[in-house]
Parts: sequence; structure tokens; C-alpha cells
Amino acid sequence: MPNHDHKKPIETRSLEKYPESPGVYLFKDAKGRILYVGKAKNLRRRLGSYVRPPTQLPLKTRAMVARSTAVDTLCTTTEKEALLLESSLIKKHRPRYNICLRDDKQYVLFKLDTQADYPRLTLTRKVRKDGALYYGPFISSQAARQTLKAIHRLFKLRRCKDTVFRNRVRPCLYHHIGQCRAPCVLDVSPEDYADMVRRVRMFLGGRSRELVTTLNQLMQEHSLLLEYEKAAEIRDLLKGIRQTLERQVVVLPDELDRDVIGLVWNEQGVGLSILFIRQGRLLDGKSFFWPAVDETRQPLQDSMNGGDIASEGGEMALVETDECPETKQNKKQNKMEKGHERGMVRELDEEEGGGDMLESFLVQFYGPERFIPERIILPVHVPGAEENTTVAQLLSERRGAVVRLAAARGDAERRLVEMAQANAREIMKHHEPNLAGLLAEALHLSAPVRRIEAVDVSHLSGQGVRVGMVVFEDGRPISEDYRIHAMPELEGTHDDYLALAHWAERRIEAGPPWPDLLLIDGGLGQLGAVLRVCAKAGLDQTWNLAAMAKAGRRGGELEDKVFRPGRKNPMPLRPGSKELLFLQQIRDAAHRFVISRQRQARRRKALDTRLEAIPGVGPKTARLLWDRYPDIESIARAPLEELTTLPGLGADRARRVYEGLRTRT
Repeated sequence: MPNHDHKKPIETRSLEKYPESPGVYLFKDAKGRILYVGKAKNLRRRLGSYVRPPTQLPLKTRAMVARSTAVDTLCTTTEKEALLLESSLIKKHRPRYNICLRDDKQYVLFKLDTQADYPRLTLTRKVRKDGALYYGPFISSQAARQTLKAIHRLFKLRRCKDTVFRNRVRPCLYHHIGQCRAPCVLDVSPEDYADMVRRVRMFLGGRSRELVTTLNQLMQEHSLLLEYEKAAEIRDLLKGIRQTLERQVVVLPDELDRDVIGLVWNEQGVGLSILFIRQGRLLDGKSFFWPAVDETRQPLQDSMNGGDIASEGGEMALVETDECPETKQNKKQNKMEKGHERGMVRELDEEEGGGDMLESFLVQFYGPERFIPERIILPVHVPGAEENTTVAQLLSERRGAVVRLAAARGDAERRLVEMAQANAREIMKHHEPNLAGLLAEALHLSAPVRRIEAVDVSHLSGQGVRVGMVVFEDGRPISEDYRIHAMPELEGTHDDYLALAHWAERRIEAGPPWPDLLLIDGGLGQLGAVLRVCAKAGLDQTWNLAAMAKAGRRGGELEDKVFRPGRKNPMPLRPGSKELLFLQQIRDAAHRFVISRQRQARRRKALDTRLEAIPGVGPKTARLLWDRYPDIESIARAPLEELTTLPGLGADRARRVYEGLRTRT
């Protein structure tokens, strides 16, 4: 019978009433709705982990416990039974704080019924222990059907069902168009048909090279025996096989079946991607996303069993010191909260609940009727993920053979994990908030911000003045629209305001497309310089301007500030918010761009001076050389014959350049 406590979810003095056996526990709210389902080897010990000060609990667990008013427990005899019961309850109740796999669709598989005298190849979505061979899965049923048609064209297997096969009295249409041998009514040798089935198994099993070699030898034998029709038939078969193989990607040299899992998270939620590797070939993949569900925006994995140790930047935040546990926990919590404020997307490790999340996912995803490979590569370590663990044993029972859960082994598998992580990050991008709308709301603009131009000034003590502009559209850089402007008329002025004003005049002359937002690296002074030019051109009501001042430019400020025309005070952007982080990213891109171009200009000027020091070499000749060679060392290494062939240089000047550079090096 379930145990209840309707005053508080768990109290220290009431822990003794919970059993020490394996089982499942359910957190419920005041209305009796299930908030979270968890399993444990020892229920009393596991529930005791929730009896801690709130500051020592992860944010998600803290929110879940705060909403809970009761805890029910269900005892089981083994941990495996607890795991199965947990999965069943999650699917039934879909608790708010659990990872719920809502995609219960079974994927398409190839089924080859090898028990029949004349086997047929079909598509199915269920794996049964009937002695048949299964290949797949395919996420796209359309792609699977196209592959099935190609196999039938190549290998001419029978297509009719067993009931039709036993009662047919004449060949079907497929026989007349050359895609079936009609063993239902014609005298087809079982040995020849079995040989064809063996080729199909080699093709589906990834032994394509062996199949091609065998068919090549067979084609040569028929050709030597002057059996040209049979040789031509095999030739056409080889052509079709090669065309099919060209569309497959070989990622591993062996012929093992693997599934590779990637897992990432940020404050928006959790992304998971799984790649299906069959016989060393990347067959397909599938991605999932679980959004954060609480106002704290804490990722979902913190609601799993454990997950109370945070990490930052991919490194564990657990450091051995002499501090008390509470101090350590507070530091970990602070790092966790700062990480979420920055909005980073990163891989999930075991200490953050990644192992528990994967355990829950594996049990839900690999159901009894789903194809399970012999090896599943995980992005994080699941405690004791060897063959004798509960999850591995459960999956092995469902598969009917050993299933190994392991971390990546070797460079090839590690690259696959990185690929899966990249796919998981992509699914996260699709669920990111609309930055165009967020920026418009945060900056009080009337329309979404799709095109952003950012501008910055760079010079060295007033020399080499450059103004650079970068462009972002829909959150992505448009590098072909980047521009750099030299301002030789401003040499020695040290006037950033004047440089921005000159740039604004040039930008207005260039014409559309106009930016939805023009971001200036600077404060109110830089903003005013551009605004005056826009007002003079009548664009002050058309262009949306903003200036971003770096932290420290104004006394006592710790965060960057964003200014808008008509406001003395900065915009009230929350530190760490997505819109502020995005503006900082664009501002920094403009800064890096103009600095790099300004340094290149200084370096080029120094090299031009070195070239022009050679008698008879002026700016025009120097430009000819720079258009052909990347640096002065390449010019110095160039043979005289090569320099002579440069258009516009001539033999005489080429000799002076050749001798002059060697005299100075």
C-alpha cells in the first residue's frame, strides 16, 4: 500500500516510515497531481536526499519540492522492477518535472523472413522474436519504401503475402516486368533463390564490398563461358548496387550496429540527438527537445535523481578544499545560476543529472518492440554502465542478446558523439526565443529587428583611422556585407566622433538596405555624432539607433549599458538577458573586425615603405606585387623569371625588385 504524508512532502523525523527496499516514489501537489516520479534502490535513503536546506538543492528540485505536498511510495522486489514501473508511470501520467518521451512512434524496419522456403522482404514497425532478420531503423518511411523498391528491382524477391503465395495460379505483374521470379507458380530452384537472399542479406548487412567483389567474379565467369545475357544481368545489378552505396556514408570500418547519443542543455531546456549506425554506416538520426517548465528556467535534468553538483564550461565545479560542505554547495549553486544567466549551451555531464536522464530516456526509448543495437554510445558516464547494470540487463532482455552501454572508444566514435552533440545543439536553436521580437520589445521599437549593422572606430594615436561595419541578419553574420572605411583626411585628429560622422555620411550615400537597428560602439557622445548626421539627412525618424558602452566607462558600472536617442539613462536591459548578450556579441564582432583591418593596414603600410625604398619602385609597382603575393617574404623568394612575367612590371623593374629585396634580406 502507498505511504502518504500530506503535511510536508518529507520531514526528517518521518523518514523512518519509508522502507529501505527498492521502489518508486511520487511527488504530488495539493490537488493530487503527480509532479515527479523517481526510482531508487533504497527508498528511505533516496528520499532523505531531499531533506536538506533549500540552498543545497538544485533550482529545479527546489521548485518541485516547494510545490509538493505529499509523497507516495510503491515498493518493488528488485531495482529492475522499479525501473520498469518508473517508466510506466512516466508514460501514463507525464509528470511536469520528468523527462517524458512523447514520441512513441516505432520507426520503420526491414524484415526478412528467413524461415520461409522463399523469403520475402517487407517493412515493419515492430520487432518480434520470430526468427526473422531486422534491419534499420529508418526515420523516414518514404525513404524506406524507396529503398525497398530499389532492392526489389535489384534482387527480384517475391512480394506477395504467404496466403496469396500459396493460392496463386499464375504469375503477377511484377514477374512480367522483370522484378520477380514468380516462385509461387514457376519452377524456381530453392538454391538459386537462397543465393539471391544471401546477396540481399549482404547488401542490407553492410557487407557491400564483399558483395560487389563476389558479383564481379561471377560476371567474369559468365563472360568466359559466353553466357553474355547472365553477365549483362549481373552488370546491371552491380550498377544499381554502386548507385545505392554512393548515397550511404561510411563512418566506421567495422560492421557493428551502434546508436550514438548526444545531450546538451541551456536555460531553455534540454536537447538530445541519437544517430543510428548500422554495419558501420550512418543510416539516420532523431532529435528531441524538452523545454524548461519552471519560472526558474532551470534545465530539466536537475529534476532527475541527483544532479546537485554544477559544472561550468565543461569542467567539473567540484574542487577539493577545506571549506565546509555548505560553503562548497553555495559556490556550486552560484556557478550554476551564473551559467544559466549567460545562456550557454553545453554538454551535460553525469554530475548534473545527465546519467539519470539518460537512464530514463533509454528505458522509455528502447521499448520491447523497438530494434536495439548491440552497443549504445553515451555522451556521459552512467554509473556502472557495464553489462551487469539494471538498464543494460533490461535492454539485453528486450533485445535477446547482450547490449553494452559505454562511452566513446577511439577517435571515430568520439567524432560520432561530437556529431550527435552538434545535432542536439541544432535542435536547441530551433527552440530559441525570437531575438528579433525580444530586441524590439527591450529597445521599445515598433517593428522586429532582423537586420543589425554595428559600427566601431579604430586608430593608433590618431594614425591609420579605420571605421568598420559588420552586419547581422536573423541572428547570423552576413560577412559579404562587412565594410571597412579608411579615413585619411582624419589622420592625427584623435576624433572618434568626427570619424563616425564621416562614416554615417558615406553609409547614407550607399543607400538601402537600411538597418532595422544601427548599433554604435560607444556612449551618448558617439550616439549623438551619428544622430546629427541622420537628422541632417532626414533619417533620424527612420533609422533606429543605439549605442553600447562597455562596462567601466562610467564610474562604478559593472555591466555594459545601451543608450537610445532621447534618453539620458540607459535602457533597462537585465544583465545576462538574451537580448543584451546578443547585442554584446554583435558589438564585439564589430570591434574585432575593425581592429584586425586596422592592424593589417599598418602592416601593409610598413611593407609598402620597404618596397618603395627600392630605387625605381613606387606605389603602383608595390600594388602590382601585393596583388600577386601574400607577403614580402614570398616576393623575396620569387625567382626573377616569375617576376618578369607579371603584367605591367617589366624586365628592368623586376630585376631591381629581385636584387633590391635580396640586398636588404
